[in-house]
Amino acid sequence: MSASTPVDSLGVTVAADGARFAVYSSVAERIDLCLCDSGGRETARFSLERGARDIWSVSVPGVLPGQHYGYRVHGPYAPWAGQRCNPAKLLVDPYARQLAGELQWHPAVFDFAPEADDWRPNDADSGPYVPRSVVTGSLPAQPALRPAVAWADMVIYEANVRGFTMRHPELSEAERGRFRGLSNGAILDHLRALGITTVELLPVQTFIDEQALVSRGLRNYWGYNPLNFFAPAGRYLAGDDIAEFRDMVAAIHAAGIEVILDVVYNHTAESDARGPTLSFRGLDNQAYYRLAADNPGEYINDTGCGNTLNADHPQVQQLVVASLRYWAEEMGVDGFRFDLAPILGRTAAGFTPAHPLLRAITEDTVLGRTKLIAEPWDTGPGGYQLGAFPPGWAEWNDRFRDSVRKFWRGDSGEAGEFARRLHGSADLFGAAERGPQASINFVTSHDGFTLADLVSFAGRHNEANGEDNRDGHHENYSENFGVEGAPASSAIAAQRRQRRLTLLATLLVSQGTPMLLAGDEFGNSQDGNNNAYAQDNPVGWLDWQGLRDDPEFFARVQQLITLRKAEPLLRQVAHVHTDATASSAGEPIGWFRPDGHPMHSADWATAAAFILRLLSPGAAGTQRYAIAMLCNAAPGPVRFAAPQDERREWSCVFDSSGQVVTSAPGRWQVPAGTLLILRGGDLLI
Repeated sequence: MSASTPVDSLGVTVAADGARFAVYSSVAERIDLCLCDSGGRETARFSLERGARDIWSVSVPGVLPGQHYGYRVHGPYAPWAGQRCNPAKLLVDPYARQLAGELQWHPAVFDFAPEADDWRPNDADSGPYVPRSVVTGSLPAQPALRPAVAWADMVIYEANVRGFTMRHPELSEAERGRFRGLSNGAILDHLRALGITTVELLPVQTFIDEQALVSRGLRNYWGYNPLNFFAPAGRYLAGDDIAEFRDMVAAIHAAGIEVILDVVYNHTAESDARGPTLSFRGLDNQAYYRLAADNPGEYINDTGCGNTLNADHPQVQQLVVASLRYWAEEMGVDGFRFDLAPILGRTAAGFTPAHPLLRAITEDTVLGRTKLIAEPWDTGPGGYQLGAFPPGWAEWNDRFRDSVRKFWRGDSGEAGEFARRLHGSADLFGAAERGPQASINFVTSHDGFTLADLVSFAGRHNEANGEDNRDGHHENYSENFGVEGAPASSAIAAQRRQRRLTLLATLLVSQGTPMLLAGDEFGNSQDGNNNAYAQDNPVGWLDWQGLRDDPEFFARVQQLITLRKAEPLLRQVAHVHTDATASSAGEPIGWFRPDGHPMHSADWATAAAFILRLLSPGAAGTQRYAIAMLCNAAPGPVRFAAPQDERREWSCVFDSSGQVVTSAPGRWQVPAGTLLILRGGDLLI
């Protein structure tokens, strides 16, 4: 091998004379490299040598890209003590860039005898039933040009590769459900026309279908069950070339749009102690996973998925950073959304934003330039960490989601919370060098109701998931307008449509970084299923017919995004603080009652309607224009007057009802459930 190959380089390094294989294990007594043919039959076996820092390696002449392989680890097997080495199990290389074959749920994939209760070792060979690692060569150079959208300008669009493309009428069968589908010009034209700057893709790293789903005839649709953190999911490839992912990224970049990946560095598909042995468990169970201190045979389950990656271990930290750098540098992506991100900052004592892994990601010379977004909660103790991530990170803001839903539903006492969310959640992100853009605002996401279902169902309808409708969020702050499901009248349909537009308008004029769920711009429904994780079928796939049925709704969403991009006051990069009890004409922001007088502390407890006025920057004595948001969540129409002492001319730039009446200059009658956006002309302040 080349003398320039680092001795501690993990994975496979291909050179002219063959390939070097390297893997980590601190517990192994012997590791075998097994070369296989494309059918999974073992053709050769080589022993690795242990080197510094517990890196085992071997160089094999003549190995070329495309070669299938796996590892077998000889060592201690005592599951009750957290030791799970079993050489009968063919293991996936954690650093493999490509996998071949699908997992088959055969008894041989378990390192213990499934029929026994005494943890006796299972000697059946798992090789024929598990995915194999594949040697890959160098990818072509990645084009240097990337969109590099500023945080303040971002409009994120969350989509599933498969669901977004499966039913699009202009895609071929070869493109549907695959990376190639997202490269199609019709898809890119749709995103460009809508005004999207950044696509956030649900997990694309190789994942497997859980045994429980397979037994019910279902599949893992969302992808939150990773087997490997480098290899693109084979189900999204049209052929066997991982460059298809790179081609997709290049096509999206050429359209001026960024690509963010939803990544799952919190658990793996090996599940709990009774799960399959596919990779990490068989290599070094105690290094890769958090084990119970008083019972190392059991896993800490802060993820709710059976196991938790051990972020305290240096090898896990190295793996995560190497994987992220691979996707950023070689695969070309622009950022990451971290599922259950508190796991990345968990020590045995709990979460800390100063955790070495979080620091390693934030301070890395490559990763520090990417978009870093945390889902700031997990199911472990102290798992809710909204607002606690370090500078440089943004976070999904579920308090925005819940408050927007509750306010527009008419819940009492919600106005004060809603106002804080509308203005960028300064109470959460106003310190530690963080601004409004740290708040990823959303009303809907993959996890929950679609926007159409949010206004059509009072409760979840997840019977198709096979869990007796017990799964998914119970409280959705949704509303059905008197009829569950399909509307009984055109009047109800009109009410629902207006509410959808009001919710999207709120999202797109709020301070922070907005995120839309794919399909909400044309009314996609999942028939009331708010947990479509297993619905890899028309329930979960986008129905593009809605775009043809109501193109005017799509045009209104376009209008909102265009307004956001054109209006700097809607994209502030720093929090502007003010005393809400003393708003006046000269302050950067002001809160006013519908009669135009400033809001006072006592008003917030009962308010169902109010005005937020934003004032353009400038010194005293200069001409400054304004944006006003008239919010009416009352059950009936409300008369509004322009903010007191501001005798400027106002023009409507967006009306979510289409029925606002201007009764006189500076006077409007705003229907129930309506958000009215006004622009005020220049005025000497």
